[in-house]
Amino acid sequence: QVQLVESGGGLVQPGGSLRLSCTASGSIVSINDMGWYRATPGNQRELVAVMTSGGTPNYADSVKGRFTVSRDNAVNAVYLQMNSLKPEDTAVYYCNAKIWYSRGGSLSRNEYWGQGTQVTVSS
Repeated sequence: QVQLVESGGGLVQPGGSLRLSCTASGSIVSINDMGWYRATPGNQRELVAVMTSGGTPNYADSVKGRFTVSRDNAVNAVYLQMNSLKPEDTAVYYCNAKIWYSRGGSLSRNEYWGQGTQVTVSS
């Protein structure tokens, strides 16, 4: 059983900062892309930032220069440092990971999502 557990959301004023954390646990062999998506009511999840296992980041245009994604492969974690937050960044943020895992002696790959953490940017 593989799980992603997120933390770090909350309420912040415009211009402020927050740091999201996500840790994967279970019978993990390796993790490919790992990162963050977000969703607002009535809209589909959109990419915010992801990082490959080799450390290459990819950002949505709307967050470039403000958000930084990072990983700690030793503990199967991904982080999102969010600076200069804007009201339009308000959303539920979801951790996402493409994971190779072992089960019953065989190797399988699946995509996993965290439970989501609310980020609200408001004065």
